[in-house]
Amino acid sequence: MGCKRLTPRDILELVEAEGIETIRAVFTDPHGILRGKVMTASALPGALKNGIRVPSTLLLKDLSHRTVFPIWAADGAPMQGASDVLLRLDPASFRQLPHAPHSALIHCDVTALDGAPIPYASRTLLHRCEEALAEEGLRATFGLEIEFQVFRITDPRLAPQHATMPGTPPQVENTTQGYQYLTETRYAEVEPMLDQLRRAAEGMGMDVRTVEIEMGPSQYELTFAPDSPSQTAEMAVNFRTLAKEICARDGLLASFMAKPALPNAVANGWHIHQSVTDATGRNVFTTDGPGLSDAAAHWTAGLLHHARACCLLTNPTVNSYKRFVPHQLAPNRIGWAHDNRGAMVRAITAPNDPASRVENRLPDSSTNPYFAFAAQLLSGLSGLRGHLQPPAALEDPYGHGAPELPTNLGAAIEAFAASDALRETLSPEVADWLLTLKRAEWERYLSHISDWEQAEYFGTL
Repeated sequence: MGCKRLTPRDILELVEAEGIETIRAVFTDPHGILRGKVMTASALPGALKNGIRVPSTLLLKDLSHRTVFPIWAADGAPMQGASDVLLRLDPASFRQLPHAPHSALIHCDVTALDGAPIPYASRTLLHRCEEALAEEGLRATFGLEIEFQVFRITDPRLAPQHATMPGTPPQVENTTQGYQYLTETRYAEVEPMLDQLRRAAEGMGMDVRTVEIEMGPSQYELTFAPDSPSQTAEMAVNFRTLAKEICARDGLLASFMAKPALPNAVANGWHIHQSVTDATGRNVFTTDGPGLSDAAAHWTAGLLHHARACCLLTNPTVNSYKRFVPHQLAPNRIGWAHDNRGAMVRAITAPNDPASRVENRLPDSSTNPYFAFAAQLLSGLSGLRGHLQPPAALEDPYGHGAPELPTNLGAAIEAFAASDALRETLSPEVADWLLTLKRAEWERYLSHISDWEQAEYFGTL
């Protein structure tokens, strides 16, 4: 069905013509995970007209599925009493599922019951950032590279004692052996699996450009054609869900964790290629000489200026910061360079090249796409409005001349909390909501007794 923009009437006719039995009405939660309800075809007309009610606590949970806000206390916390919110179906997002052709997926906007937008809902937050850029007569285009791993499950850990919060991780083995970056024979070994993922993605209207064997064992990368931030975010969350669901049916686990705790596993990055066009459609990052255009320089300076504070949006987990190590094609310092994959921002420009762009290599594959893209827009726009100038290009991206990125989630939380600019741009309500979610995760992590502590102290002290 490609990327045709459907109306409610189109959807109802398609559901009847294709014999679609169930429709998955979903929204992207704070962690980039799709949640929602599955309805039958007979319930679809009413849902398209009136929306679907779901518990508001779905917006208040950490990744372990704990509600971390005091919803039973009358202290002004959001959404008291586990009240309902409304999922309003977006007809343009309707997609039949290639791996479950009797079913379809439709994204929703999350609102209050009276229709008022909820400011920290993923789609709402990104739309606000796009609108701010549009007020300047500008439009962003984002392209995406997604790294992830696929493992074969040897023990799914389904015994009752493994049903913890979160569940006990499954035992796995690799689908490819060793480090074999972009090698033909490794691709051939897993071609049926990668073909299945690619065809399903294309069946949902995703414009897949490349399918690659990445650096580490069992690691792969797909790249996608550029589009608007909102469309690219929806595509990204669809692909992550699609990959996990298809792999699960074949006894596999698709993981988008930043750096799995497995022998020889490598980190998964999530590279955002970005450019900006003006009202005439001209790419303002294109220059007629060497170096960056003025607009590209301002945008890049904004990305660098807000990098530490925005890590909470681009690198949202405790595990994210295990990826920031030198000489591993991931940044650990705040800087930019021309066509250098060690730098946080890689400038990919050439005189008169209409595809001139910058690539932010900071985010990892665990991010919420809507939040990560919002971070790019608000940072880049800040650079444009303030006419910020970037520092000199890095010669050694892992040297000691550039500021360091946060080394852990706690430092990222404090950098975000200290940013008056982000608090004002996102609104105090959004900032406080995000800080509550991430502080709960960080505090749970700090209270955990690690294997290192047990080995270091148990038999020694």
